[in-house]
Amino acid sequence: MSSKTIHRSVCPLDCPDTCSLVVEKENGKITKVDGNPEHPVTKGVICHKVRKMPERVHHADRLLYPLKRVGNKGDFSFERISWKEAYEHITKKLNSTMAAHSPDAILPYSFYGNMGILNSEGMDRRFFNRLGARKLARTICNAAGAEGYKRTMGKSLGIDPEDTIHSKLIIIWGCNLISTNMHQVIYANKARKNGAKIVVIDVHKNRTAKWADHFYQLNPGTDDCLAYGLMHLLIKNNQVDHEFINTYTNGFDALKKDLEKYTPEYVSEKTGLTIAEIVELADLYGTVSPSFIRIGNGLQHYKNGGNITRVISSLPALTGQWGKRGGGALKGNSGYAEWNTDKLQRPDLHPNPNATVTNMNQLGQALQDKENPIHFLFIYNSNPAQVAPNQTLVREGLMRDDLFTVVHDLFLTDSCRYADIVLPATSHFENLDLYKSYWHLYVQLSTPVMEPMGECKSNFTLFKELAEWMGFEEMCFQDTEEDMVRDALDNPTSPYLAGMTYEKLKEKGWVKLKLQKETTFPEFIPSPSGKIELSGNQVRQSTPEQKTDEHTIEYPFQLMSGPNHQFLNSTFANQESLQALEKPVVYIHPEDAKPKGIQTGSTVKIYNHLGRVTLRAEVTDDVKKGLLVTQGLWWDDKEKGRCSINVLTSDTLSDIGGGATFFNCMVQIERHYKE
Repeated sequence: MSSKTIHRSVCPLDCPDTCSLVVEKENGKITKVDGNPEHPVTKGVICHKVRKMPERVHHADRLLYPLKRVGNKGDFSFERISWKEAYEHITKKLNSTMAAHSPDAILPYSFYGNMGILNSEGMDRRFFNRLGARKLARTICNAAGAEGYKRTMGKSLGIDPEDTIHSKLIIIWGCNLISTNMHQVIYANKARKNGAKIVVIDVHKNRTAKWADHFYQLNPGTDDCLAYGLMHLLIKNNQVDHEFINTYTNGFDALKKDLEKYTPEYVSEKTGLTIAEIVELADLYGTVSPSFIRIGNGLQHYKNGGNITRVISSLPALTGQWGKRGGGALKGNSGYAEWNTDKLQRPDLHPNPNATVTNMNQLGQALQDKENPIHFLFIYNSNPAQVAPNQTLVREGLMRDDLFTVVHDLFLTDSCRYADIVLPATSHFENLDLYKSYWHLYVQLSTPVMEPMGECKSNFTLFKELAEWMGFEEMCFQDTEEDMVRDALDNPTSPYLAGMTYEKLKEKGWVKLKLQKETTFPEFIPSPSGKIELSGNQVRQSTPEQKTDEHTIEYPFQLMSGPNHQFLNSTFANQESLQALEKPVVYIHPEDAKPKGIQTGSTVKIYNHLGRVTLRAEVTDDVKKGLLVTQGLWWDDKEKGRCSINVLTSDTLSDIGGGATFFNCMVQIERHYKE
């Protein structure tokens, strides 16, 4: 007799929407995942890939037991061991590494493969802080943009997305919302029914661009130049709000001086937009109110990505949009739910304030560093053998015989290829965890839907048990998951968390952050000056336009590798049902394809000084001349000739924030004739 039960859960993916889920379970197995219609924002709507989560959780390739490498690195040769044996190997190697070198030779490498606070930055941080390990700058995704926005606005705070149904102009700048923030699309459609115009600014005529009312296709990396050009026209045409500027901003006069050269003619030359398009866009923004700018993540993956975000985030202040319902901007709202990170992560446990900090974008360099070598690498919540730039250097480092690597994951990812010990991870359905969104304003609690499969352990359990094996006696390693949730919520300095408790979250599933007029823009501006910083030496960049790459003569095409519709980075890329809905292709303009004999369906090789990949070509005028676009991270597959696109991307860092520069990737493309 079957027993069917229904459970409430939360999507753990690194996605702005952080959807509330309804999970159906039968005979101990998840059979269906749907959206929760009761959630105030996500309202029962979820993406196709999340509906496929039962397939992911119960996948035939799911890791269920600890493994130890028995062959050579790189050949996926493992044997099953017990957790006791795994812990013995790991603790022995940790202790010998510290004895022979120092804790600085130990590097944790993680990101947000699971966005739950306990399993992404909780017990793991306590463990590595107590160990005294090297620190990781987790900057691969939003660091440049977050820093750029912070330099203008003070913190990662923006408009409540629920208010965007009242916007009359919605500008989606560098963000393929249909694939990456679908509930903002729903709000935008509601606003459109009320008369709003939807504008997309991007380099690629993607799904979102085709859905918009207006599309402005500019040259890659020239977004800051366009923003300066819009400001130039807004001031020239007296379409700025002087009262707002005088009351709430700093640096307007200096900004005006910076803008003198950004005439429509100059901006047209740099961006590739026509003068008429630039004038039209400036007039739209200068006359339609309330206006809302959704600032995308892709913008920050240029060398000038921090400045791009900084400049765009200045625009709402010029026209006085903050404080109007439906007006302002949103880069991210993670700053509203500020956990008590001191309690949660216990940085005070770290004995070395001068520990080395390794930027995760430069893992390859760090693994090759002989002056300050890494001898122990602990990978969790990430797949660096796919996602990190400069893959050839990364994988050469991972192959080192004197590097001991542990990977904690749900599957044998490409990173596991180089592991000495592989540990089976729980899915989020098997954990208790606390979630916030970096878009909407609801904090959610998710309780376990099922028992851990096989011998899988959560990050929380793994690092708690490792602490015991290492003999750590601090009481914080005795905390339960509930204790840590309470620690995270206990932040008296945050007005937004006021009144939020574990009990309320457990009862309701979600609680909205407490926003009041006096704690939101423009009454509250959390910059050091208390003003929106429009200019000034601390934020002004000497040359806002994108720098040309030194390899443009030999490698004349700019390659941009963004997300696709069915994967999230490398997550889901091993599921056949989702692979069937995507194509590992590169989009190329007809005028670039024709002289090279490239047609839709042709196999092409794309290469530069760092590496080479092969893809199928799709000839389309959705991309501009000189630009190549590919989407999604496909796991290595020798039979199909697939490897990480990050073989081609460099580990150069962004202008500010230490972010990745995936989009400054210059390549050559040729038709590939098989021998």
